[in-house]
Amino acid sequence: MQPAPLRHRSPTAGLLLGLILTLAAVVAYSYYITTQIRGLRRFQSELADRNRKDSLQLLRIQNDLNSMALAMRDMLDRDEPYPLAAWSAQFQRLHGDLDDALRREEQLAVAQSSPEQREYLRSSLTQFWDATERTFALARSGKEDEARGEIRLSLQARLAALNTAVSRLLVQNNESEEQAAAHVGEIYARVQHQVYVFLSATLAAILLTSLYVIRSNRQLFAQLATLSEQRSELAQKLIAMQESVLLHVSRELHDEFGQILTAMGAMLSRAGNHAPEGSTLRADLREVTEIAQSTLNNVRSLSQALHPVMLDEAGLVPTIEWYLPTVERQAGIKLSYGKSGSPFPVENNAAVHIYRILQEALNNVIRHAGVREAWVRLQFLPEALQLEVEDHGTGFQSTPGKQGIGLVAMRERAELVGGSILFQKTIEGGTRVRLVVPKNALLGNTVSEQQREPHV
Repeated sequence: MQPAPLRHRSPTAGLLLGLILTLAAVVAYSYYITTQIRGLRRFQSELADRNRKDSLQLLRIQNDLNSMALAMRDMLDRDEPYPLAAWSAQFQRLHGDLDDALRREEQLAVAQSSPEQREYLRSSLTQFWDATERTFALARSGKEDEARGEIRLSLQARLAALNTAVSRLLVQNNESEEQAAAHVGEIYARVQHQVYVFLSATLAAILLTSLYVIRSNRQLFAQLATLSEQRSELAQKLIAMQESVLLHVSRELHDEFGQILTAMGAMLSRAGNHAPEGSTLRADLREVTEIAQSTLNNVRSLSQALHPVMLDEAGLVPTIEWYLPTVERQAGIKLSYGKSGSPFPVENNAAVHIYRILQEALNNVIRHAGVREAWVRLQFLPEALQLEVEDHGTGFQSTPGKQGIGLVAMRERAELVGGSILFQKTIEGGTRVRLVVPKNALLGNTVSEQQREPHV
């Protein structure tokens, strides 16, 4: 497959030109607007700022009242695990915040309210806090039902009255704001036509620039898609080549070296039998025979590690059940294995990739998790096979911009079998690797795993 040509004209020059033109237009417009709104600034400088601060204080008061309403609703909810007295601290905090907000609002108010309104608000607040103290006194004395009755009959009604009073003040402040806004609107009307012309020109420039950027991005993304496909194809070929090499080396070790070491052991045994009983030669030959046997065992173990012959002869499930105890012995880690569902045939190539993913996941647990226990779950679902490897160790310590080659290989192998793989953080802080492969991607010209004889 020939790589796609990557020589395209850079959009940088066009983008810079569009940026310069847009900035020039913005600067010219800003200068024009500045000369037109000097009078507006003089009018707005103090009044608008004061009005805004006053509105913020009124909203602050309203927010505190709403917080108390929500708190009282929760207090009336008998499903809450907290006693009513536990809400006292929140009400004390809201009390202090309300007093501070009211004091600031009186200093900032643009639309002055009548003395009767202010007196009504202060007296309503005083009565509300007195009723609140009585409610919490009842709650602290263990009379929570009476305290809830006080909330329903007294506190909620007083709080509604306070909300109404604050809303009136907010309406008055908004009316003052509307009068100021009307005057400001007269000034803006003089430049409205010029603004529309400028916006139209700016939007046209932005539209042209955006179309150019979209066209350039589509070309770049097309190149990225091509490169991604080529990278995936290359990764798959590398994985296939790796498996082929491992299979060849595994068979060579098992067949050639295994047969040679077996023959050597037999010859040494026969030679030892011809040596005199109790002689040094006989002991040396026995020792060499044991070394040859140990080497044969190591060669067979290495052969199985490179490519388990059991995958070809016994299938995926027996191979996993053979492999997990081997990992336990070699790494000194406890693996809890669980299998569920009705097993179905798994095509040989798919079985190899699933086995390699399991190997890499357990290697990550051993090298990085810092635990002595892990869980392996194999589930045969009605429409898929699911494999999970979970630990409660340190979890992923990912570095931005870097990714382990093992994780990349696991993703590529999952794609090769038409499945998906997820790397999740567990509640306990560890890692869960979950592989899901559709059933129809696993079926092939295979015989049932229950009918296969395990390799000896």
